[in-house]
Amino acid sequence: MIELGKKQTLEVVKKVEFGVYLAEEAGSTDKVLLPKKQVPEGIENGSKIEVFIYRDSKDRLIATTAVPKITLGELAVLTVKEVGKIGAFLDCGLEKDLFLPFKQQTRKVRTGEEVLAAMYIDKSSRLCATMNVYEYLKKDSPYKKEDTVKGVIYEISKNFGAFVAVDNQYSALIPAKEFHGEYEIGDMVEARVTAVKADGKLDLSIRQKAHLQMDEDAQYVMQVIDEFEGVLPFNDKVSPEIIQREFKMSKNAFKRAVGKLYKEGKIEITENRILKVK
Repeated sequence: MIELGKKQTLEVVKKVEFGVYLAEEAGSTDKVLLPKKQVPEGIENGSKIEVFIYRDSKDRLIATTAVPKITLGELAVLTVKEVGKIGAFLDCGLEKDLFLPFKQQTRKVRTGEEVLAAMYIDKSSRLCATMNVYEYLKKDSPYKKEDTVKGVIYEISKNFGAFVAVDNQYSALIPAKEFHGEYEIGDMVEARVTAVKADGKLDLSIRQKAHLQMDEDAQYVMQVIDEFEGVLPFNDKVSPEIIQREFKMSKNAFKRAVGKLYKEGKIEITENRILKVK
């Protein structure tokens, strides 16, 4: 069976002026054309050749010896070549670009940028791309707790946190309680593995262990206090929303940092303010 979107080794069953027809074996009625410009020299009937199967501009099945940057069910980082009225077109290494419908975009894409995408077959039996990559990610990563990993954020949820594709292929999550800062879909992050779930998915944190992170947070809080000319117009009982807005960190991390600065004698805490000790 000739399979759309996959690499296959097929047999030359017929030579014609405009190329050769390929099939799984001689006598098969399921054939596909390899255009003349793609036919390697010395090819004869019975020769075996590895090709990729896709559809041409007229929606006909066609074979190519070109090596695609992505195949069916796989993930790859592809460049946006053009954005049109119904979607975008990605460079997949073939003459025909890969269509990325608007409804399969997790954010608006721009010409020239790179996006993480998977290849699938749509309802019209055409190869398309999707940025909704969750179901295509693997769950058998080689990583363990406390390992440092890199990945791209492909979805952000207020309730769950940031979904990350580690190494562009493994399923991971930065839980909402760990996800602080100004990040967007498509951003690359370096994170620490905090847990490997029973199903193989990874939990991540973009922060260091609390005792290590506290020093960095304390320095940053002091920097913000200086920007407020030495006086914060609130104390450590301020709402988590204000802390997130001003410091891009959780309330617990803020309280640890403020506590450290207080113990070191660098700040004073009043009923409604935090003051830098001069």
